[in-house]
Amino acid sequence: MAKKKAGKPNVQSGVTWRNAFKRDWQLYMLLLFPLAMVIIFNYAAYPGLRLVFMDYKPAKGFEGSKWVGMETFAKIFRDADFFRALKNSIVFNLLDLLVGFPMPIILALILNELRYPKFKKVTQTILYLPHFLSWVIVGAVAYSMFRPTTGLVNIALMNAGMIQEGIPFLTEKWHWAVTYLLVGVWQGMGWGTIIYLAAITGISGELYEAAMIDGANRWKRMWHITLPGIKGTVVTLLIMNLGRVMGSNLERLREFGNSQVRDFQYQLAIYIYDKGLGGGKFSMSTAVNLFQSAVGVVLVLLADRVAKKLGEDGLL
Repeated sequence: MAKKKAGKPNVQSGVTWRNAFKRDWQLYMLLLFPLAMVIIFNYAAYPGLRLVFMDYKPAKGFEGSKWVGMETFAKIFRDADFFRALKNSIVFNLLDLLVGFPMPIILALILNELRYPKFKKVTQTILYLPHFLSWVIVGAVAYSMFRPTTGLVNIALMNAGMIQEGIPFLTEKWHWAVTYLLVGVWQGMGWGTIIYLAAITGISGELYEAAMIDGANRWKRMWHITLPGIKGTVVTLLIMNLGRVMGSNLERLREFGNSQVRDFQYQLAIYIYDKGLGGGKFSMSTAVNLFQSAVGVVLVLLADRVAKKLGEDGLL
């Protein structure tokens, strides 16, 4: 039996892609479906982006439609409705980020400190459930809760003598804005909490034991151990959320929209649907979507660079 050469590690050799596939073929087969979905829905549509530079007519197809260059973008940037939708989208997405981003972190810190396992599990389940509800269901629940005269919240407040008449949660634009943001935070905070709790489990328990021996109380342990331990996850999710500042959710806006709050409800998703798809202007809707994606990529890259300048790993 040949002796191993001194000073060299015992590295497994002869592992080729064929051997790896033969050994783990079940795992590779499981990857085929999600990989195919990503390719079909994220990459196969890229050739269709050429209709941004065309006056696209579905009846004529790509071959029969006229090339117009940057004229579609020029029309969009001359449209006052586009800038109104853009302003509303940026403002509400920044408010969503400001109000909604810290909530999963706070909830994860609180849940991590709970010492009664059954209560902790029940609380986690209750918090996660709204994420899996569609906006149709969330909107129906919100309307039943916040109607001006027959909503459960207004009835409870009037019966308690706290108000004399119903609060227009969904029929006055400023009240609507607050309700829209808070319902969005409620719907999404549970999912973010899962990610932060998973990050917290990766923190060594020895750090907490050492801090307790040194006399650190619960708040100091959270501030000096837990928060620094999940800082990388916080930065990564913040960068990803910054990439969505230009986006908007059509389903969410439709479920909460009405003519009385049109000034705030009119965001880019509504603009794309009404003027692009509803009006048959497919080139315009594609151009606005491309503009959103391009700005989102730029924001992600800038945020990633800033994070690296500050000493974080960043996303890319």
